Amino acid sequence: MEELRTERLIIRRFLENDGEDLYEYFSNPKVLEFEPYKPFTKHEAYMEAKRRVSDEKFLAVCLKNGKVIGNIYFAKGEFETWEIGYIFNEKYWGNGYATESIFALMKYAFDNLDTRRIIAMCDPKNPNSWKLLERVGMRREGTLLQNIYFFKDEECNPIWKDTYEYAILKSEFSQQ
Repeated sequence: MEELRTERLIIRRFLENDGEDLYEYFSNPKVLEFEPYKPFTKHEAYMEAKRRVSDEKFLAVCLKNGKVIGNIYFAKGEFETWEIGYIFNEKYWGNGYATESIFALMKYAFDNLDTRRIIAMCDPKNPNSWKLLERVGMRREGTLLQNIYFFKDEECNPIWKDTYEYAILKSEFSQQ
């Protein structure tokens, strides 16, 4: 994907030297509360930044000065459908950066990638996430009960989580 620019942001592929910025938010347990991994060490964050250089599914969201403040997962599925996900540095929450970047990527996908539908999944216990999805025009299609787990308890039993599924069609997006 080409680099996208919005009024305040640059959305681009990861670079090897993004490790420090990635560490800044991947080391924060609050940021990762609903994610499938535990906080990263500095070394792990640097290694993850290097890995993401060759992983087209992860995009860095940067301020115009180059600072990475979050990332978007964007992966092609079946039937002209793409899945979107996101994580942002807590220091930048509440400024509209997630809304701005998600909306820009959705517009790019519908205009340039022969996309028919975009979906997103989020934890029902994360209202910041599902309210973001609703702000960008997505609708809740359903609730999947105990459909996924990321971790196990002390006795190695899965800790099951519910999931909200959101989606938007190209025809719905173009009417906004």
